[in-house]
Amino acid sequence: MKKIAIIGAGISGLFLANLLEKNKSFAYTIYEKRSSIDFSDGYGIQLSVNSINLLNKIGFQNINASDVYFPKKVNFFDAKTQNKLCDIDLSQFNIENNRYTTLKRSRLIKFLLSNIPNEKLIFNSNLIDIKDNEKLTLSFRDNNSDEFDYLIAADGVYSRTKEILFKNEGLPKYFNSIALRGNIQNFENNDISLYLGSNFHFVIYPTNQNKDFNFISIIRKELIESEISNRNLFNDATFTNNLLNYISSKTSLNLIERVSGIKCFPIFVSKKILIPKIKNIYLTGDAFYSFAPSFAQGASQSIEAADELFNEIKYNSSNYYKIRALKTKQINFRSSINHFAFHLSNPLNVFIRNFILKSFSKNKIFLENYLGKIYNS
Repeated sequence: MKKIAIIGAGISGLFLANLLEKNKSFAYTIYEKRSSIDFSDGYGIQLSVNSINLLNKIGFQNINASDVYFPKKVNFFDAKTQNKLCDIDLSQFNIENNRYTTLKRSRLIKFLLSNIPNEKLIFNSNLIDIKDNEKLTLSFRDNNSDEFDYLIAADGVYSRTKEILFKNEGLPKYFNSIALRGNIQNFENNDISLYLGSNFHFVIYPTNQNKDFNFISIIRKELIESEISNRNLFNDATFTNNLLNYISSKTSLNLIERVSGIKCFPIFVSKKILIPKIKNIYLTGDAFYSFAPSFAQGASQSIEAADELFNEIKYNSSNYYKIRALKTKQINFRSSINHFAFHLSNPLNVFIRNFILKSFSKNKIFLENYLGKIYNS
């Protein structure tokens, strides 16, 4: 029986564990550096059809219907005036019970954890070293060490595994942008609402059937190195409220009174695709590549990558990195285009963008190539 170490109890690592749990040819252990999993974060995630199809194979379709939402459209608005620019019909990509879905991230984590025995998840496990002998020897900060046939790095954008393997080259870079996440009350639109502004955009969407709405804004913000490394800055209420006040001043939608539980996060992305030289070490999810969050594919790609990785191990193939690199380039291209287009400030460029949006939002050939190839892969 092959032994597998999974570093990180995020979406990608937990989904992979669910697949391994159904296959008795492998023994796995999940190592999580935190002391517990925090379910208090109520922010939302979007899951496109590709990931829902995979989740349904492990029983996601049986989740309480009130805990998820199925938006039919994404509506584009001018942030300043709230004038609607256009909309895209998301339901055209749905296939039977595999529907574009929004929910709270914590709810998905709870579902993924429900199928994993407690003894297979070890907390307070900080990886400090990897040695490649006949097997992979992993050492942890608590002086514990063990040998494995496979090492799966699913420890996110700040991956310690990636840093051990690639040193400084494995560290992410600041994207000159900051994310604000929170909840919003008394919102009328039950689909996804995307507001475009000058050097910022924000998105509002329901996360369940109980009228809970997620708010996320991406703001262009250059910081000096000392500010980037000062994590206390992003926990500072004044800094966070100033950013929210800035966005609220740029839109006629009153965000100050509506948004609650606001938190601030610097956005880091991967510098480039890195592939380990050591056999049987795999990177997945954000540890493999972290995108700019403007295409709403982070969670979906974490699930899709874990499925590809499971098939790689199960069938002993050599396709994972080739497939994942190709898909990553496709997602990264779209994320970069969206980030650029959503934040235009020059009035002429905005006019041209809006014209293109209105034209392309109803063009089935464009939508199938830009969205369909990703959502239904």
